[in-house]
Amino acid sequence: MNRFESFKMDDETIDDLQLDGLMLIQKKSSFRFGVDAVLLSDFAKIKKGDKVLDIGTGTGIIPILLAAKTKADHITGLEIQGQMADMAGRSVKMNQLEHRVSIVHGDIKEWSSLFGKASFDVVVSNPPYIQEKAGMHNSNNAKSISRHEVKCTLDDVVAAAALLLSTNGRLAMIHRPHRLIDICEAFRANGIEPKLMRFVLSNQKAAPTMVLIQGTKHGRKELKVLENLVIFNEDGKYSEEINKIYGRSPKEGVLT
Repeated sequence: MNRFESFKMDDETIDDLQLDGLMLIQKKSSFRFGVDAVLLSDFAKIKKGDKVLDIGTGTGIIPILLAAKTKADHITGLEIQGQMADMAGRSVKMNQLEHRVSIVHGDIKEWSSLFGKASFDVVVSNPPYIQEKAGMHNSNNAKSISRHEVKCTLDDVVAAAALLLSTNGRLAMIHRPHRLIDICEAFRANGIEPKLMRFVLSNQKAAPTMVLIQGTKHGRKELKVLENLVIFNEDGKYSEEINKIYGRSPKEGVLT
């Protein structure tokens, strides 16, 4: 048994992130990270020395990726589900990142008892996309909480982020395009000005499936829309930019 196996339970897998030897523990039948988390970790522009908070960290994938890709001083992952927080914490220990990454089990609505006001330079979030009363809830409770606004709404995330960010701090988020108006309204209602936006398309001819957006606390009113991010080329292979984000060669990026 290698040293990684001692960190996982019977219903979990250890997956190779193919980045600096990093591994991630995930449940076999529960929520597993997707491309959205990887894209957000790349989109969020983290500066040297930044203190970062990931709201709804789930498996801890975003803090672990940010620890590898940036020079952030410290990254904190907040997760409301106890089992998920425990699993994320074990991934941090397994990768020996305790000096740069912390996992906190708690509810973002109770931010004041968890963190100090204006204590982060950057907040990132890959929040539940589906409003609580919309769509069908998954019978798996963990998946339902991860995908539906059961425990945490868009407004909860933005309102807490506004209080936790220092002046000129940044909030970066990935969400669905049909919630874009809700996102912008929530940002401005809480003093966060939308500054950068980028749509994500599965291919050049498809409609956007995701939107990346970043706002600045007390920022000036000026929104820059970046070039679309396309996941697949016409030949079914991952685009050059996606391969670059994942840190792999074009030969590896083949749709199977």
